[in-house]
Amino acid sequence: MDVFIEPIGKLINEFSKLPGVGKKTAQRYAYRIIGMNDSEAKAFAESILECKRKVRYCKVCGNFTEDEVCAICKSRDNSTICVVKEPKDVIAMEKLHEFKGVYHVLHGVISPMDGIGPNDIRIKELLSRVSDGCVQEVIMATNPDVEGEATAMYVAKILKPLGVKVTRLAHGIPIGSELEYTDEVTLSRALSERKLI
Repeated sequence: MDVFIEPIGKLINEFSKLPGVGKKTAQRYAYRIIGMNDSEAKAFAESILECKRKVRYCKVCGNFTEDEVCAICKSRDNSTICVVKEPKDVIAMEKLHEFKGVYHVLHGVISPMDGIGPNDIRIKELLSRVSDGCVQEVIMATNPDVEGEATAMYVAKILKPLGVKVTRLAHGIPIGSELEYTDEVTLSRALSERKLI
């Protein structure tokens, strides 16, 4: 027998489908929705529907936008492209307020274990952007894991013959951490990418 009445059970089930949301958190979300007044609940539901109706992918970079082309692609220097895995990575980079170029969202990384190859992500679109001759540098900003590294290496290999400078974000020891707790791969990368001071 289910302990929740059907409408609550359905709501909990829907919330638990979200990434990182377990059953307990889904229950808390459901109880919060039930505790809302009608106008709050309506505003919440309408914001979800509005996102689904209005948000799309930029036809140039693949980032989220309300227009055909996002504001970043319309207004920034397109000689430098920062390649990221997902739209949320664009937000992380933008928080720095330092990068003045444009982005290219792959919508995934090469992962043979998951059956994802180069043709399953937006590499062809990146090649098309680079081949116009305006791009001088492509910065690979995929995650420093096996799939992110494989994707960065693959993209670098296919872009180099086009005469474009391909760089990779430096990886190293996070500020505030201690050497004894740093894994070997990170420590090795930090050592090999050391800089003069």
